[in-house]
Formats: sequence, structure tokens, C-alpha cells
Amino acid sequence: MAYTVRSGAESDLEFSVGELTGALGDSVTVLPLVVALGATTSVSLPHVLLGFGVFQIVWGLHYGMPLSVEPMKALIGLAIVGALSYAELAAAGILAGGVLLAVGHLGLVGRLQRVVGEPVIRGVQLAVALLLLEAAVDLSLGNPAVAAGGLVVVGLLALVGYRQASVLVVLGVGGIAAVVTAGVPSPAVPQLTLFPAGVPSVTAAALEGTVAQLGMTVGNAAIATALLCGDLYDRDISADELSRSMGVTCLAAVPLGGVPMCHGSGGLAGKYAFGARTGGANVLLGVGYLALALVAAGAVLAAFPMAILGVLLVVVALELGRAAFAPVSDGRSLALVAGVGIVGLVGNVGVAFVLGTVAFWLLSRRP
Repeated sequence: MAYTVRSGAESDLEFSVGELTGALGDSVTVLPLVVALGATTSVSLPHVLLGFGVFQIVWGLHYGMPLSVEPMKALIGLAIVGALSYAELAAAGILAGGVLLAVGHLGLVGRLQRVVGEPVIRGVQLAVALLLLEAAVDLSLGNPAVAAGGLVVVGLLALVGYRQASVLVVLGVGGIAAVVTAGVPSPAVPQLTLFPAGVPSVTAAALEGTVAQLGMTVGNAAIATALLCGDLYDRDISADELSRSMGVTCLAAVPLGGVPMCHGSGGLAGKYAFGARTGGANVLLGVGYLALALVAAGAVLAAFPMAILGVLLVVVALELGRAAFAPVSDGRSLALVAGVGIVGLVGNVGVAFVLGTVAFWLLSRRP
């Protein structure tokens, strides 16, 4: 059964099984990263979930379609592996939001994409994937038996055709184990205060992370997502409009304890693949995130089995790594993607981004 209501956007808001499954499909990459961030940094998980809940609903209603609202994976990944503190993450989120709002207003998104080059952006994705994989191994070594059990569950569900759902199943098992250990939390509304987890700190690491993230965001969250809006939903939404909405999201959410968020072609395609066709999927998912925000107590998070978290990060890392190579075909671009990824892993993602951009510019001048 489906319930449909009119919205101010071009599409209706529908509440059906397809919208619900589409919403769950989008949460596959969001929840593991959010839980990992809450377990490894000083971020306030209830405030983070509150931010995701609010902006899922806001952009679902505004665009009238299941537009994705995801963590900025480069920044979140760097924070999870300890390359960025929460204070630096907050600063990077505000800086990224300001730049996205400005370039979207000035219509510069397409020009930025041409300067950076897609192989460099894909290389940053690969670097973050490798860093997450490294962190996943470290977490899994804490309890290899639990990690092995989690991998078996993921593998079996993937074999029977439920690869995407496997992440939610493992996350659910970890959550149940945490509740058994820490007890059922009492619902509590997150306090609305400015920077509840700490004030931003602008450092070299924050600046480097911002630059690396903007490369990914311009290519994937703005340009690629705008193309998918037309391909999948026959909607004419410009990359600059998406850039502006992402800028507003970061500038509004981060000061209230949220994390840097963006749209994304992967999340949009995932929602579509799982049946979402209207902004109703965003409303349903947003309500789910708001409900989780009420019970995301620190004791439960502290009791979450870290080895299970390692399994989740393995899945996310593999998916991010696959996406880095998927659209690249020629040997020169593949070499650049791999080079940026390796330099980012063994050195610094910001340095890898800059070196990759220079290499892309030099290679593009050669016949």
C-alpha cells in the first residue's frame, strides 16, 4: 500500500514499501561511517544523527525526490583513522560549506572539475578507502574471532543476493550486543548548543582535508549527481544548485554538532535501485535517524564491539575502492588513480591531491 501527498516540488511525496526499502539502501554506507566516527572520536553521535535526520527531510521535501544526504567521506574517513581531530573536522566542514555555497552561487562548479581532473578525484577516493581498510584491520585484530564471524555473515548474505543488506545485519548484531552489555538506553533529546563536541580548529591538516574533500564533492556530489537526477528521475537540477544546498547543509549542521554532509551519486543510485522514487524515502529515513538520535547513548556506543566495526569498515572501504576504479578505463588515468591513492595512504591525502593535480595538468598537455 502506498500513501501519496502533494509537495511544493515537482514530484509527489509517496510513502510505500519501495520508498522504505530505498531509504534503507541509502543508510548502508551512512550508518557504518557514523557509528565508526562516534566510536573513534569525541563527536556527539546524537547530534550527528539529528543532523542527518533533519537534512534528509529538508532536501527530500525541497527537491521532491530521494536526493542522498551522506557524510563527506574523505573528511569522515580521515577523522576515523585519526588524521583529523574533531575540532579539525568541524573546521574543515565549515570551510567546505562556505566554498561550496560560494562556487555554487557564482556558477564555478564545472570549471573546478575541469581543473582538478576526474582521475585525481578518484585517487583521493582510493586513498580514503585504503586508510579505512588499514583502520579496519587494526580494529579487527582486537578480537579476531568476532571479526571472522562478522565476515562470515557478510559473505553468506552476499552469496544469497543480499550484499547491501549484509551491512545493516552486521550493524544490527553489533547494536544488540551493545544493548545487552550496556542496557536499554532511556530516550533523551540532544541539547541544541553550539559546537557541543568542541570548537573548530583551523590547522594545516584541516585545510588539506578540505581541499581533498572538495575535489571529491565537486565531481561526485555535484556534477555526477546532477547527471543522475536527469538520467534516473528526468529532473533538471544543476550541479551549482546542488553545490549551494550542500554548502547550506554544512554551514547549518556543523555548528550544531553535525558533521560535514553532501549529496552523492552513489547514494542516489542506491535509493533508486532499492525502489525509492520520491522524496518520501528521505522523510522516512530522516524520521528513522531522528529516532536513533534519541537513544544513541554514550554507554551503548562504548559497548559496541569494535571488531564488528572493523568488518563494517572493510565493506565500506571495498565499496569506496571499487567506485574509485569503476569509471576509469585508460592506462594513464588508472596509473594516476593508483598513484594518488598510494601517496595518500603512505603519506598525506592533501599532498597526494596537490601532486595528482599537477601530474594531471602535465599529462593533459602531452599528446
